[in-house]
Amino acid sequence: MIGIVYSVVDPAGRGVARILAERGFSKSECGGAECWSRPGVVLAGFREDVIEFDFLDNLLHEAEYYVVLSRHSSQAGVKSYTVHHTGNFGREALYGGKPGELGIANPRVAFTLLKELVRQAESEGRLGEFKVSYEATHHGPTSLSKPITFIEIGSSMSEWVDDVNHRIVAESVLHLINEGVSDCKPAIGVGGGHYPWKLTEYALRENVCFGHIIPKYSLDLLNHGILRQMVERTYGGVESIVVEKKGTRIEHREAIEEFAGETGLSVRYI
Repeated sequence: MIGIVYSVVDPAGRGVARILAERGFSKSECGGAECWSRPGVVLAGFREDVIEFDFLDNLLHEAEYYVVLSRHSSQAGVKSYTVHHTGNFGREALYGGKPGELGIANPRVAFTLLKELVRQAESEGRLGEFKVSYEATHHGPTSLSKPITFIEIGSSMSEWVDDVNHRIVAESVLHLINEGVSDCKPAIGVGGGHYPWKLTEYALRENVCFGHIIPKYSLDLLNHGILRQMVERTYGGVESIVVEKKGTRIEHREAIEEFAGETGLSVRYI
């Protein structure tokens, strides 16, 4: 079963959920403030903010993985449709989860959503105005026992309440529900900014799907332990490490290559 979840106080998530609820779902009970279901899927809204969804395992027992419908905030005001996984690379957890802990990434689910966001945004005439991208791994929850993937609308209230944006995300999620996950080559990513455009372009071009991505602003935290957790906390495993070479210092590359040699992973610089 797929658990599609959102916060009822989030206009973006609730707007997407409203459309989904009209597409073959029926009212049900699941312990949430709002709940609908259809065969193989539950759609649940909760009063808590999405970064505080540490309780999902206790309520959605049958879910194999979670997809979180959410808003995305950006000081830069980038209009965007994004996907990402959860985790805190450092010793702080200012936005949910635990310090130094990564959630379980779901690269095939994230890639399926990413590709469909591109297609839906293009069909709605918004692909130029809005960026479609992975985001680097960030925020909570991090301790769930099932894989969790965020799909988000950015970056301000005007985008969060826009029905066209709701429809683009809803149709992308429905594609995942109806068609299943895309086949792809799973990897972890290193480098790039919070929106790793180069890794995103590489993924779409080479059919590579990313689990965790550590951005260049967190590379001072990079070590074998972080890399091992990025690999081990990826559902289905990974085949390679893809590195955006610009912005990674020689000591970062040496650590990556040493780790890859120990684990049998390939390394690709872009």
